[in-house]
Amino acid sequence: MLVTLVPTVCMIAVGILLIIVGHESTTTLVMGVLVTTFCTSGITGYILASIFLGKGASLARVQNDFVSAVSHELRTPVTSLRLLIESLRDNRLEPDDRTEVLSLLGRETTRLEELVTKVLELSRLESGHVFARDRVDIEDLVEEAIAAFDACTLQNPTPINRRLLPGLVAIGDRPTLVRALLNLLTNAWKYTGEDKQIEIESRLAGRWIEILVIDNGPGIEKDEQHAIYEQFRRGRAAHETGAQGVGLGLAFVRTIVRGQKGKLDFESKPGTTMFRIRLKRAKEPKSAPARLPERATS
Repeated sequence: MLVTLVPTVCMIAVGILLIIVGHESTTTLVMGVLVTTFCTSGITGYILASIFLGKGASLARVQNDFVSAVSHELRTPVTSLRLLIESLRDNRLEPDDRTEVLSLLGRETTRLEELVTKVLELSRLESGHVFARDRVDIEDLVEEAIAAFDACTLQNPTPINRRLLPGLVAIGDRPTLVRALLNLLTNAWKYTGEDKQIEIESRLAGRWIEILVIDNGPGIEKDEQHAIYEQFRRGRAAHETGAQGVGLGLAFVRTIVRGQKGKLDFESKPGTTMFRIRLKRAKEPKSAPARLPERATS
């Protein structure tokens, strides 16, 4: 960098000097302008090339991290499937054990299928998926997400405390927003203890509508908060509690909210975590002008 920049800067200084002293000589003035222009263009090109190369290197790192993370997540179910199949192939199992192994095979196959489906869906959402821009009633949206949540947590039913401001209507894509809320509710359910206290609240904030999901979990460690939206990133709480998942839930939520021109943020401290989705408020529909009654004709 220094080998390139130092001579160029020196040449610019020479060009400026030629311009200063060239008021009596047209040739000297022209030479000064040409040298300054050429060297300035060179530095500009160098800076632009550095920016593009830096972005390319950053993209390559992101791609490598993604491939590495996917490979790591795929390795576990694939290894389990291989070991289970080898046990069946070598006929080393008792009849009762064969039934259990077949059950494990089905479970690991389902896990692998879910992982591949999530990766493909996240890729589809991030690669220019067009979200609908419909009017979405927030109360109906929340109720649909809670109904889906109840179906996913039948083994440990958990009531959701609702604090919903009536009459709120946002602009967005209803099915994907249901997915986003479901992911937040499921995360809250996973990372809270036996005394699960989960709340969902909606409120008006100027031209925005805010939907809050609040839980009484252990909170997110400060040194992990900057990376919670990264794909396949799971914090210490996930490993300590043994919560199921692959670390794609919050990445889904962020992609969905950003794709609908909304905002997503969170606040967390020991004993409570709050995620907030902000969506644009829908404008009130214009009422049609009243029609005057027609006069009777005789």
